[in-house]
Amino acid sequence: MSSAAEDATAGFLVWRLSMKWRVAVDRALAPLGLTHAQYALLGSLYGMARSGLRPSQRRLADHTGLEPLYVSKLARALEGAALVARTRDPDDPRAMQLTLTEHGHDVTARAITLVQGLLDQLLEPLGGQRGERAREFTRELAILLDAPLDPPTENDEEHQP
Repeated sequence: MSSAAEDATAGFLVWRLSMKWRVAVDRALAPLGLTHAQYALLGSLYGMARSGLRPSQRRLADHTGLEPLYVSKLARALEGAALVARTRDPDDPRAMQLTLTEHGHDVTARAITLVQGLLDQLLEPLGGQRGERAREFTRELAILLDAPLDPPTENDEEHQP
């Protein structure tokens, strides 16, 4: 570990790791014409479809942590690239359901292979994806993601002693 990392806060390290990951995924997926955010949407849709689900844009937003408006924008771009189809939800005419097209399925499968290779590289220092340290790291990340995080407002800070 570098000396700069030893003195860094957990927040800074999480930010640096997320930036390192995003840049690596963006570079790996560029030949497929995808960005990391598009991959997050396609990969999630791919996994949900394998479970028999036809998620709405809103459900994908909740699943990925992306803003609903951004998911809508991504979905329109992916529809324009013939990777997804958007259809009205029969149970809620305000909602749009997303499905992968055949082309989208093929591109997503290729993208998953690329990203899994990156994940192998990232987790190699922890014993690889199947190593106990990597599994523990994944559990710790899940705990952090499940923890509520409501930033204080200026009004909250004014009332602090």
